[in-house]
Amino acid sequence: MQIRYARPLGYAAVWAAIAVAAAGLGSRVLADLESESDPAPQAYAGATELPEELSNDGTTIMVGDPTADTVVRLYEDPRCPVVAEFEASGAKAVRAQTITREVRTEYTLASFKDDRLGGDGSKRAVNALRAALDVQKFTEYHAVLTAHQAEVESSGGYTTQRLLGLADQVPGLRSETFDAAVSTMKYSDFVAASQTAYQRTGNDPIGPGTPSVAINDKQVTGAAYQDLFDEDELTRLLAVIRKTPEAWRKQAS
Repeated sequence: MQIRYARPLGYAAVWAAIAVAAAGLGSRVLADLESESDPAPQAYAGATELPEELSNDGTTIMVGDPTADTVVRLYEDPRCPVVAEFEASGAKAVRAQTITREVRTEYTLASFKDDRLGGDGSKRAVNALRAALDVQKFTEYHAVLTAHQAEVESSGGYTTQRLLGLADQVPGLRSETFDAAVSTMKYSDFVAASQTAYQRTGNDPIGPGTPSVAINDKQVTGAAYQDLFDEDELTRLLAVIRKTPEAWRKQAS
């Protein structure tokens, strides 16, 4: 489980740090920081219209406008309760800005919780999410699974039948093909490869913990990590990063 950092500073300090970094980039960047946001591109009608695809690396699930300049990478294990907490709070900001084409969201799905808690629920859930991607239903199904994480974990876990039952909440997801993929663990190779990709992230050989979040390839840590669990503060942080990406890279390095 991801360690929740103490919050001695909060969003105001993160803003200040980015502003200081921006000061070294010239008056144009500072002016941008203080100016109104540029007009947003035409938004998708909703989550059901978001494009979804598997990256060429074979493990990254990409959601949203492929041309978006801001990329939020999420590392998540479906059985992790802190992932469910994040998805019910700050992740709403990421989803909203993915729909407005300001952000592209990328997922690396881990399954290490099975080794710690027993069973194979994480692996089965990741396999089912990969099957949902085949019919462009990953985002909707992912939302259903995370919304029911606590209930599922306390009542038998992500079994095949539970995963199929939750899939009923996503219109158009259930089919013979999807059901067979879930029942037979069709994407077990993807599950293993995705876990390996997760473990190779960062300096810890067991992986960075979940949820972990990287924005434009910079992992969010320290005081800023707590802001990930606040929708309003994460909304503002993403806006600042979009306006001053150079400052974010400098501050986060």
